Amino acid sequence: MTLDYLIIGAGPAGLQLAALLEAEGKRDYLVVEGADGPGAFFATYPRHRQLISINKPRTGTDDPELNLRLDWNSLLTDDPALLFTQYTERYFPDADVMVRYLADFAAKTGVKVRYGTRVTRVAKHDDVFTVEAGDRRWEARAVIVATGVSKTYRPDIAGFDLAEGYDVMSVEPRDYLDQKVLIIGKGNSAFETAENLMETTTLIHLAGPSSVRMAWRTHYVGHLRAVNNNFLDTYQLKSANAILDGSIKSIERDGTGYKVRFSFSRANEVVKELHYDRVLACTGFRFDDSIFDPSARPRLAIRDRFPAQTEAWESVNVPGLFFAGTISQERDFKKSTSGFVHGFRYAVRALHRILSRRYDATEWPSDTLAVEPAALTAAVIARVNRTSALWQQFGFLADVLTVAGSEARYHEEVPVDYFVSTGLRTAEHDYDQAFVITLEYGPDHDQVDPFDITVTRVAQDVVGQAHDAAYLHPVVRYHRQGHLVSTHHLAENLENQWDRPEVHVRPLQEFLGRCLAGAEG
Repeated sequence: MTLDYLIIGAGPAGLQLAALLEAEGKRDYLVVEGADGPGAFFATYPRHRQLISINKPRTGTDDPELNLRLDWNSLLTDDPALLFTQYTERYFPDADVMVRYLADFAAKTGVKVRYGTRVTRVAKHDDVFTVEAGDRRWEARAVIVATGVSKTYRPDIAGFDLAEGYDVMSVEPRDYLDQKVLIIGKGNSAFETAENLMETTTLIHLAGPSSVRMAWRTHYVGHLRAVNNNFLDTYQLKSANAILDGSIKSIERDGTGYKVRFSFSRANEVVKELHYDRVLACTGFRFDDSIFDPSARPRLAIRDRFPAQTEAWESVNVPGLFFAGTISQERDFKKSTSGFVHGFRYAVRALHRILSRRYDATEWPSDTLAVEPAALTAAVIARVNRTSALWQQFGFLADVLTVAGSEARYHEEVPVDYFVSTGLRTAEHDYDQAFVITLEYGPDHDQVDPFDITVTRVAQDVVGQAHDAAYLHPVVRYHRQGHLVSTHHLAENLENQWDRPEVHVRPLQEFLGRCLAGAEG
């Protein structure tokens, strides 16, 4: 028998997709997982066991949709008992709690998972995939890879093999007693490691060619988080530690330690020899493509760290091969949140709808509305004030209002690029107008220092200046005959309530009215 879908990996993304398929009950699917239980990545990582995905059970509201804005760990479910916030009150939870949560999610949703089944080969012939795990073999119409980034990323540095990888290094601080330590990398894993070792080492250097970027400034949660940045104080306040900007040229043995040649980017490419007792590599992870036969090997992107993907999270060169979870961030790399549970849980739901359109000719779910500015405005205002998907996947997922004659349809959580490339047309609804609704930060938002009070900002709730606002706010783009015609920004608001009649509602209704009347653009 040929499966409809075979999912590789029982991490959060694989379980999320499986739960949606299980609840739908229409298709034959199977999840295969190499480990003996779900969420194997979290059994090891992060090495120091504290997650940086926030968990906030107390939000002041009992609205489950709003609560997901402050719950970065739960998978999408209608069962309140299967929310991560039921498992711990810790704001930054322990990774072991995630392992337990995913095990419960898998058990209670009844998803079909075969554990202890490590895939060894994926091939494709005549539009059918063959997936092998040792002597086991399955065929499937489509394969969805949800394995995450499971291989450590290895930069091109002579002697890099001498460094101890993040995956194998000791996390016991006293193993580094009185030692000089070089940490290669400037991301959260590097700073997390430095924080753990500050009390026992004589000095720590963090090194890498890229600048440190703070998440609180860029709004990208994968950049350095404040919870990991105590090390910055020890550097800036001259406390023996340092951050080196530049490139490591080579690592060599030097007696019982290591000699490192380093080229400083801030000092006219000065090359200096530095000496350390230990060298640790916290250089991140990459996608493992070793299981793919040449007939099904996906093209890679971004320094070969991720599979290259279309707007539908499909391989650009292997039709029917899809990707979910952390590896789907190739589509919005370092821009939105697809690399993290609170982002890709919505992307997986969108992928499920894309698969249903592709293989079952199922329309994207929608509500029908009257083509009246007041009715359309009410629908948009209601959604932007409540949605967690557009909030978490800012600028990447959109609600789409399509208009055909006297009928309007409201579609939720559509990938922006997918709508532009593929659209949502059906035989019964051949629309010629569309409104794409997103939540977005303003232009150059990552250049604004939120703590510098000498820098003026656009005042909140000011009509007519919203397009210059730096903070998150709703944006409505009007498309006619497939072309972007006009854009309307709703004024930003401190409480994220875009429902003031004269500030938000009336200007939006007037904009929609002009568009429908053909007077806009």
